[in-house]
Amino acid sequence: MDRLWPPGGEPLSTTTPAEVTPEIEAFYDYPADLTRPWLRTNFVSSLDGAVTVRGSSRGLSAPADQRVLGLIRDLSDVVLVGAGTALTEGYHGVQRSEVDAERRARFGLAEVPPIAVVSGRCSLEPDSPLLTDTVVPPIVITCAGAPEARRAVLADAGADVVVAGTGTVDLAAALAALGERGLLRVGCEGGPRLFGDLVAADLVDELCLTVSPLLAGGDAGRIAHGPDLAAPRPMRLLSALHADESLLMLRYGRLRA
Repeated sequence: MDRLWPPGGEPLSTTTPAEVTPEIEAFYDYPADLTRPWLRTNFVSSLDGAVTVRGSSRGLSAPADQRVLGLIRDLSDVVLVGAGTALTEGYHGVQRSEVDAERRARFGLAEVPPIAVVSGRCSLEPDSPLLTDTVVPPIVITCAGAPEARRAVLADAGADVVVAGTGTVDLAAALAALGERGLLRVGCEGGPRLFGDLVAADLVDELCLTVSPLLAGGDAGRIAHGPDLAAPRPMRLLSALHADESLLMLRYGRLRA
């Protein structure tokens, strides 16, 4: 087995995840005995930094990356996503067939994780697959500035509507609301605007980044898009996996004082 040497740390094993082994499962497990929501973000990027190909991340993904995405969902209490990404990527509720029931039971998790959609204007439609094609009701995270009628429509359609913040969504309050519901293992799947806002609020505990062996060109955005920071957030390499010789899957944790 090859070795990867992160600066200032012990060598990390790398492997090819043709299947999810106990070692890979251990790489991606959340910290034990959490007392607050732990936010893990998951993104894929081309070598030249593109977050999409022809408007979607699917062109950058690969079977091994999809296995890791599935594993992260298996280990999460809730899947957090921005409304724009949910629409672009055609999100529906997580289905029983899309998660490993044995793994979730072994980790003491609910049968299926809910999707939590962040939408400052409550723009999700009541006939969205997130509401109509789901096993568990979605959580819609919005703010007091969203039209009250829109909030009521989504609540009537079965969504758990969370008001966090006044004019814009207060993401710290949103995570606290998830924590109050016992949803501490938070797996965020984007998009770049939500990720940028989470970075700005210093709420990101972990980043899982797949580097796809492609040069995409074009004018695609980067994985984070948000306000400028007074100082970058320092991160530490936690694990690295490679697949198909060229696909690289990295996991970084936030270094906090």
